[in-house]
Amino acid sequence: MPAPHEDVELDSMNDAAAEPLISNRRGFPNDARDHYDGDEEERRGQVDESAVLSPGLFIWSLTICAGISGLLFGYDTGVISSTLISVDTDLSSRLLTTVDKSLITSATAFFALLASPLTGVLADQYGRKTVILFADVLFVLGALWQAWTTSVGGMIAGRSIVGAAVGSASFVVPLYISELSPSPFRGRLVVVSTLFITAGQVVAYSIGWLFSERMHGWRWMVGLGALPAAIQFVMLLFLPETPRYLIKAGRTQQARMVLGRVYKTGEGGQELVNAVLRRVEKEIEEEEDAAGLRATPGIAKSGWRAKVGRVQDNFAQLVVVGGNRRALNIACMLQGFQQLCGFNSLMYFSATIFRLVGFESPTLTSLSIAITNFLFTLVAFHYIDRIGRRRILLWSVPIMVIGLILCAIAFRFLDLPEDEAASTTSVVASNKTWPLVILISMITYVAGYAIGMGNVPWQQSELFPLSVRSLGSAVSTATNWGSNTFIGITFLPMMNVFTPVGTFALYAGVCVVAWITIWRIYPETAGLGLEDVGGLLRDGYGVEDSLRKFNERRRGRGL
Repeated sequence: MPAPHEDVELDSMNDAAAEPLISNRRGFPNDARDHYDGDEEERRGQVDESAVLSPGLFIWSLTICAGISGLLFGYDTGVISSTLISVDTDLSSRLLTTVDKSLITSATAFFALLASPLTGVLADQYGRKTVILFADVLFVLGALWQAWTTSVGGMIAGRSIVGAAVGSASFVVPLYISELSPSPFRGRLVVVSTLFITAGQVVAYSIGWLFSERMHGWRWMVGLGALPAAIQFVMLLFLPETPRYLIKAGRTQQARMVLGRVYKTGEGGQELVNAVLRRVEKEIEEEEDAAGLRATPGIAKSGWRAKVGRVQDNFAQLVVVGGNRRALNIACMLQGFQQLCGFNSLMYFSATIFRLVGFESPTLTSLSIAITNFLFTLVAFHYIDRIGRRRILLWSVPIMVIGLILCAIAFRFLDLPEDEAASTTSVVASNKTWPLVILISMITYVAGYAIGMGNVPWQQSELFPLSVRSLGSAVSTATNWGSNTFIGITFLPMMNVFTPVGTFALYAGVCVVAWITIWRIYPETAGLGLEDVGGLLRDGYGVEDSLRKFNERRRGRGL
């Protein structure tokens, strides 16, 4: 694995090679662009958000409304655990097989994977708010489809529709919140969306427990997901688009009005609004200069050809420009490891695991996992802007490793039954200690996950400049859902082939690799404005520089 700054020279060469491809759409000479780069520190100094002492009612209202998508995300991924053990023979008049369970579970993640890049493009073309509204429609349709279906194929289709909704909402909600939040509170406000996800999982397990003993109760479990989506759809109609998207779309006056409500800081508020507007507009000018160079001279594009061209330009910028590419590397790395560490195997199959090891009420036992996830996400909410994204990951991943290793050791001393139906009598009768150790080890693992890995990857939008922010966030979210699909479809077969001991030991190994990678390439971005983060990644991963500046900011705040 390369050292943090080994690729600086190569990326600089690639960036330089890309320069001749740039033609100047606005007619600015190239030395004007150099002037902007030379003025970078001066422009940054014009925006001081330290006067914003709290997010304010407006920002909290936006965050909570957008966070309902997180509630739906958590509910729809958590409710399947209870559903799988409650369906019985209601689907296709037979018991679910291992293949049925794997396909029903992984369909959500697979269609989230397909939807993420597409809705990333839509978020750039039609706005962040529009994509959230579109996701709400899919959430309602998917929930009702699942509630009414009578076949395994119909259930897979319903889960697929929900997956498209989850894939759309999972990247655009953190993006929406991030683009509206004052930088001192951005980390915590994005964590609120994750807090809603964990709350959704708690609600899912609670509903699962309440309806698990009722005939066809699983239909209520999946169908109730339509209600929050319908409520959010109505609420969101009265909320604004993000100011950064509005500026990019040329609706500057609307953006000014939204920013005026975001930075309501008394007499200095209007100056801060003007400073943010200037900074975003200059960033857009620089990015459009670069993107416009890829247009063929003398050929004007319009209509759908122009839109296709812009998408192609954005993809090119994302891959060719060194800073963007490094941002994509970090975001995809974090999102991939978030899933490959095996967490969602617990969300999808915790009830199955607890029934296997002999707990009499597996759904109720699974609720302890969801509650742990919720409570320790509150810890992340409190500390993520105070101690930083990088440090909170480096401290919490070892806790995950300890939990996974302890779980693997506990499974080593359990004689598991050949079939699930025999699990309650054989395991409980032989030993009550090791199932309890498994529960404690899983709670430990989930606590570590919730503090760091469950939250920090969703800060991904702050890594990207405005021109590729939506697309970069969508691609990295697709990495998340691709990894999620892999985990969902392989967990039960891995438990059979590698045994639970090997499966959980493998997840522990993934966490170790994640820790090393984070230590080497992930810079500290806490407290930086959205337009400032790109400076860290321009010439390398900027780990040492970011830590030095973060410590200076902390000392300046007396921390």
